[in-house]
Amino acid sequence: MARRRLTVLTILLHTPLNPEGGGHVIRFVGSMRGASLPRRSLYGIAGAALLIASGSIHLDLYLTGYNSIPTIGPLFLLQIIAAFLLAVAIPLTGLRLTYAAGAAFALGVLGGYLLSLKVGLFGFTEVRTTAGIVAAIIDVAAFAVLGAGAVSGLGIARRALPLVGAVSVIALALTGVFVASPRTPPPVATGAGQTLDARQVAGKDLLTDSKGLTLYTFAPDSVNKSVCYGDCATYWPPVPGNVSAGPGVTGKIGTITRTDGTTQATYNGHPLYTYIGDHAPGQDGGNNINLNGGVWHVVLVGSG
Repeated sequence: MARRRLTVLTILLHTPLNPEGGGHVIRFVGSMRGASLPRRSLYGIAGAALLIASGSIHLDLYLTGYNSIPTIGPLFLLQIIAAFLLAVAIPLTGLRLTYAAGAAFALGVLGGYLLSLKVGLFGFTEVRTTAGIVAAIIDVAAFAVLGAGAVSGLGIARRALPLVGAVSVIALALTGVFVASPRTPPPVATGAGQTLDARQVAGKDLLTDSKGLTLYTFAPDSVNKSVCYGDCATYWPPVPGNVSAGPGVTGKIGTITRTDGTTQATYNGHPLYTYIGDHAPGQDGGNNINLNGGVWHVVLVGSG
């Protein structure tokens, strides 16, 4: 075991502090390393910065559409507020309790993301996006830094630090696994030979595919032209073209060709989509959501 080097500071005094004693020499023994910023404070500053980074990503997602998702929207807002409050409290108070709370919070946020990615959460299914992956990695780092800060300087640090590291590695590995294999959305029926049907959903006659999944239109689309690609098309899979009208469907069914060469069904000229958050017939979780650049609407049978 390496010996800790100590510094002996010798002070010579002209007058003895204790006149009855014969010594004029006082020795102070201690470490000079205490003059630098405490290590735990550095953990706190780094952890607070990571919480702010994660909170900022979630704030951007909230403002660009997640605020309109039932249940998920309010939870996102609470999560953002908590991230910024903890980011202020940790370096300001320096309390180990705030460090531990920040670490637990980061791990909880990561767990919520992974659950929504793999199995869905409160009726919402997350998809793999760059922003989500970056936020997840930041959450792992925040847990590792704040967890280390919470135990730094304690007698149990030598035993606790490896545990914090192990949990961090496991969390990072699970993130990789969940991101590599997100939940597979219900398959969209191929166009040829399929019909678009009218079904009762929440008391209204809505347009659905042949499997009964509710169909949607995207406000930014124009007649016979879709602008939903990339992440948007992952959340909202386009309905393949070359379908026919089923019983009760009175509007005009058409087919357009997307920029990637695939076909997409239209209803009265509006491109049609399913929603990854709907997992069974009778669900319309995507209605009136402002996500991926615009508002989504169900299609009332007979509407334009």
